[in-house]
This record gives sequence, C-alpha cells and structure tokens, in this order.
Amino acid sequence: MQTANFTASRRALLRQAACGFGALAAAELLSRPVDAMQTGLLHHVARARRVIFLFMHGGPSQVDTFDPKPALARYDGKTIPIDLPSQVDAKPIALKSPWKFRQHGQSGLWVSELFPELAKVADELCVIRSMHTRGQSHGQAVSMLNTGSDNLVRPSLGSWVSYGLGNENENLPSFVALSPASSHGGPRNYGSAFLPTTHQATTIGVNGKFRDGKIPNLESNHPNRHHQIQQLALLQQYNRRHLASSGPDAAIEGAIASYEMAFRMQTAAPDVLRIEDEPGSIRRLYGIDQAATASFGKNCLLARRLAEAGVRFIQISTGNVWDQHGNLYAGHQKNAAATDLPLAGLIHDLKQRGMLDETLIVWSGEFGRTPVVQGRDGRDHNPQGFTAFLAGGGVKSGLAFGETDELGFRAVRDRVHMHDLHATILHLLGIDHQRLTYRYAGRDFRLTDVYGRVVDRILA
Repeated sequence: MQTANFTASRRALLRQAACGFGALAAAELLSRPVDAMQTGLLHHVARARRVIFLFMHGGPSQVDTFDPKPALARYDGKTIPIDLPSQVDAKPIALKSPWKFRQHGQSGLWVSELFPELAKVADELCVIRSMHTRGQSHGQAVSMLNTGSDNLVRPSLGSWVSYGLGNENENLPSFVALSPASSHGGPRNYGSAFLPTTHQATTIGVNGKFRDGKIPNLESNHPNRHHQIQQLALLQQYNRRHLASSGPDAAIEGAIASYEMAFRMQTAAPDVLRIEDEPGSIRRLYGIDQAATASFGKNCLLARRLAEAGVRFIQISTGNVWDQHGNLYAGHQKNAAATDLPLAGLIHDLKQRGMLDETLIVWSGEFGRTPVVQGRDGRDHNPQGFTAFLAGGGVKSGLAFGETDELGFRAVRDRVHMHDLHATILHLLGIDHQRLTYRYAGRDFRLTDVYGRVVDRILA
C-alpha cells in the first residue's frame, strides 16, 4: 500500500528552505506551521477547507428526527419480532415517535417537528440515514466517532486533520474543541495520542457549557512584553539544545512549537474570541439572547469566527444530553430547542458570507436510539442504524442517503460505517485516508485503520 507522511513531507520542504540561514533560524522556521493547501501537499483537489463537527453527545433518536417510520405508529405498543443485542435493556415493544414528520424544501426532505428551523434549510442538508458503528456503550461508540477506534488510545479526527493539513493561520491552532465532553473518554476525544502534541485541540468551555468563551491562561501577566520575548527565547534555546542532544523527538518538537504558538495566540486570539462585537442581527440569528439557545448559539457563532479566521477543524459538543433512556419527549424536546436555531443560524451565516461551499458541517451522535421502548417512555442505545447529516463542503444538498429497516433499527441499504464517514470527511479535505499515515511502534497507523471507503454518491 502506498503511504505518505504529510508531516515528514512538509518538514523536508522546510529544511530545504531553511538551508543557509543558520541552525537557529532553521529551527525557528521548522517550528512554524504550514498550510498543506498552499504548499500543494494534498492528495487531490479539496472541496472543503475546514470542518465544523457538531457532536450530539448521547445519541439522538433517528426515528424522531430525520428518519420517519410509519410502521412504528402501526405497531405502537405491540410486541414485534426484533433481534435486540443482549446489552440492550429494552422490551421488544414498538414505541412510535411523539413528533410528526413533514417534507420540506424543494428536495422534500423529511424533518420532524423537533427541528422547525433546520427544516427551513432542508435543501442544504445531506442526510445519511444508514449510519452504523461499533460500540453498544457510550465509551466505545464515542471513541469510535472521535478517534476511529472503540478500545485503544488513538489520535482524534481533528488531530488527524491538523496533522494532514497544517495551519491556515499561523497565529491560531488548527484544531479547537468547543465545550468538549468531560465523560466517555474526555481528553482522549480531542487528543493527539501518538501524533505530535501540536495537533491536539485547544479547548474552550467544557461538557456542553460555553462558560466565558475564553482560552485558559491565554493572556500573559508578564509586565514587560520585551522581557517576555527574551524569556521565551531563552527557554526555547534550552529546549532546542535538549532536542539537539537527544536526537529527533516529536514530543520535544511539539513542546517547542506549542510555546511559540501560545505566544503568537496572545495577539491574534482575543479578537477572534470577542463574539460580543457581532451585531444584534447576527446574535439573533444564533439565538444568543435567548436563554434556551444562548450557550449552544455562542458555540456556533464562535465556530464561525474561528473558521473565518483560519482554524481548520472546530468541534462543538453538547455534553451527554441526548441519552434519553427515559423521558424521551421532554429530553429530546429540550435538546432540540437548545440546538435547532443555532444550527440553522450557522448554515445561514456561512452561506451569506460565501463560506458554506468551503466549510464542511457534520452533525452526528455516537449512535442512535432503539425503535422499541425502554422503561416507560425511553429508548436504549442503537449503533446498528442511525442518522448523521452533512452540509456544505462538497456534499450533495437536499439528499437523503441510505435506509434503515421499516422499524428504523438496522441500516440495510447503502450502509455507511463510521470509518466510511471519516474517509469521506478526509476525502473532501483533499486527503486520501489510506495515505494519511503516521509511523508509530514499528507500523503505519491511520485514522480508518484498515477499513473505510469514500461514500462517493453523496459528493456533489
């Protein structure tokens, strides 16, 4: 299998460019981030420049959102012949959706009444109804979604994108995680594992909460900027001496680059993070001034500002709120009310700024929910068949792709595994998932392991 190590290629290019400038200048140049899209190091022409990944932690129910199943209404309350996994704590009794579905837009895409605002942008959505994954438990499935592995510590999707593409803005990180999950893997879900540490996410907020929207410890309390520069230069001199004596070491190189990135961010990041500078019309578009949508709306608006400033991969997490083992109606109603308006606002805003075509939006939980009842009015985990949607960034719009069975339990037609989704995301960014590799512990690793295929039929 042909492989290509993007980082090695970039660094070879930079070493050649740095030749003749002296050891210190070369080391400084080598630590500067590089944009693979500008240096021609992509595998093929990219359709998207960046990704905004909306992680609906907990698992939204596909049969209550984008995958209508009339059979559930016919069988509601009745025992049905369904082969439930042993881990599922649910009765084989059908539970119909409490929400009505309608077709929307010129495409006639089916959307439940849970999402009245997303329904207005239905013609921008590419809905995959045939997702499936590994992991009946949250820990496994969350890890699969974020890292491509259900049981091992592996680099996150955002870290692979950062590693493959580099920075678009040298003064900002290439990967930012907004309100990242603190459970079911926590930092593993946005970590770089064995990739250089520069590719792990910079975090803002925690567990679905926007908080103050600031990067911790960003602002320097050093009273003298010139002295701070001298201090950093001395520290980096010691670091580089250590690197020279130890030999090539990705961890040391990552630490050197991180110090320099942190210093540059002190100037660039505060302006990007200042969402209060946005006009009232934009704040209303994202629902920032409404209590129900304020936190998620701020996350979505900040994601747009980060994307606009050149951040390559932005992930927003809701926290584990979609996990309705009981009280399905109240839980999903609340979660949809918190996210629907901001999600539609993000799509509207990107489109009006001419950014949607080059920004890939991905919406997904780690799995879906069972079409049968758990307890009195809940649904258990369902990795056998669920829904994700994409928008912008080179995918077909107004499309419903794939099918689950008549009850919405298993993906049965045009099945899309989580590895396939990852392969497709990388493809849209100009990366061949089979060639984006990193040598570690004597073998070449990749995001999709030895699996994955690009879902060509959803590409525009």
